[in-house]
Amino acid sequence: MAVIELHDLTKRFGGLVAVDHLSFEVESGQVVGFLGPNGAGKTTTLRMLLGLATPTEGSATINGRLYQELDQPLHIVGAVLDASEAHPGRTARNHLRIQATLGEVSPSKIDEMLDLVDLTSAAERRVGEFSLGMRQRLGLATALLTEPEILILDEPANGLDPEGVHWLRQLLRNLAAEGRTVLVSSHVLGEVAHTVDSVVILDRGRLVTHSTLDELTAGSAQVVRIRTPKAGELRLALEAEGAHVQPVASDSLEISGASPEQIGNLAAKRSIPIFGSVTEATDLEDIFLNLTTHTDSIEARQ
Repeated sequence: MAVIELHDLTKRFGGLVAVDHLSFEVESGQVVGFLGPNGAGKTTTLRMLLGLATPTEGSATINGRLYQELDQPLHIVGAVLDASEAHPGRTARNHLRIQATLGEVSPSKIDEMLDLVDLTSAAERRVGEFSLGMRQRLGLATALLTEPEILILDEPANGLDPEGVHWLRQLLRNLAAEGRTVLVSSHVLGEVAHTVDSVVILDRGRLVTHSTLDELTAGSAQVVRIRTPKAGELRLALEAEGAHVQPVASDSLEISGASPEQIGNLAAKRSIPIFGSVTEATDLEDIFLNLTTHTDSIEARQ
């Protein structure tokens, strides 16, 4: 069931079209990456979804309703659009106390959230002393305080070190395992590739693609490098099966159009020894850049 729905969502600022007839849905219990280069319109889209900006055309709904029409919206949606929203003069604990009051949440949740985001030792420090990564963690604690069904995050990995990025990935997967829905924006595909179930890619306010990662990489050539003393024999056998084979040395081949498993099975049937096999993984970043660089051809890909 779709819990987030965008239909022909458009936002113009004078002559600038920031979001251009954008439509997609997010299913319940999924982690969806909302991707695009800086300036693609991601933040503007999320602001319209959360009722912070008014669409010029179209609609953005949560559970079939506008955000401002939701009953107890803080218990339905947790959002982090700006890691600097907390007042710099307040301590982390006092910030969460205020948010707990606004969300009508038991104060006992405060310590639980501080522990979840690993800020217990910094609970009495003023937010103005926090690094960007610490402010990101505090923002997540704020968003999760009311145990919302849906989490909307704008560039949550900004400022996190590699350990923090790993922690964030695991947190988002755990939330999805609990049945919650996560829409997470990023301008780096590799940042969310190990976390999301699917991606929505935006460029200059327009939808480029909405697909799973497997679908995204399906059309990309995968190259397998094989070392064998019977390179000529293996080449003929593979070409007969429709693979493209390029000799690179007397005992080495580069193969596309066949998986490592298919190559191995074919070699085994013909008693062709394989001394080495290396698969060149599809570069997701290259795919992402290709999709978001050639804007003029977006319509051809839709």
